[in-house]
Amino acid sequence: MASGWQTMPPLDNAQPGGWALVHGPQGFLADANGVLFPRDWLKRQELPLAGEQGLGQFDGQPVWLLQLEQPAELAGCFWQGLRQFMLQADYPTFRMLSFAEQVATWHAQHRFCGRCGSPTRQVPGERCMRCPDCGLDSYARISPSMIVLVTRGDELLLARSPRFVPGVYSTLAGFVEPGESAEECVVREVREEVGIEVGNLQYLGSQGWPFPHSLMLGFHAEYAGGEITPQPDEIEDARWFPIDQLPPLPMSRSIARYLIDLYVARRLGQPEPQLLR
Repeated sequence: MASGWQTMPPLDNAQPGGWALVHGPQGFLADANGVLFPRDWLKRQELPLAGEQGLGQFDGQPVWLLQLEQPAELAGCFWQGLRQFMLQADYPTFRMLSFAEQVATWHAQHRFCGRCGSPTRQVPGERCMRCPDCGLDSYARISPSMIVLVTRGDELLLARSPRFVPGVYSTLAGFVEPGESAEECVVREVREEVGIEVGNLQYLGSQGWPFPHSLMLGFHAEYAGGEITPQPDEIEDARWFPIDQLPPLPMSRSIARYLIDLYVARRLGQPEPQLLR
């Protein structure tokens, strides 16, 4: 039997049985046993269902997503947001919920055609909403972005946004602009956010980031010049931290933490961490 989470093309909603997740304005539904419920049982409950998406398999069993447009309650259950699951759940479960969140976002944002305004219909077997009037296809959107650790010998450039958990510092990140390469985005975003120049870029890996639909492309870059000048309203603080005096860092599952841990391990001659996928 397969272990963990496996993404698949959309499952046939006419297929009976299987497991189901429930996603709505309050987050994901859960109980003492977790987030997966018998699908047929859930569909007999008085929930305001707005849609159903076949997602994939968890431990070899098919999983669907039941979508709610309105808040609801179910005896013995509670609601929890994805960020809380990111901190608490095992990684295969978080991967499943991450994918479900992105599918739910795509479906909710493409119920109507962006060109003519007509209601759309899902294409069987595809993650595609098609307009029956003008034929526009809307696939699940992925927004490419870069995330970069900038270093200067035994010093790491880390910054914090006003949106961060108090005290936590992280790497720099930003979205790729149209017509721009990921490497050009690294140079531009670092210059915009902290006012310095970088060089010797190295691509290190990628990670899907479901807040709401990003693909984070991870880089390491070396300091090439300039003085730190935080971008107003974007960067609350930025500074060089010695490798042995690092501040509170992002959670271990994030690509930001991987970039930091990888550089520290290489600098100190320690075993290299693995990026969770």
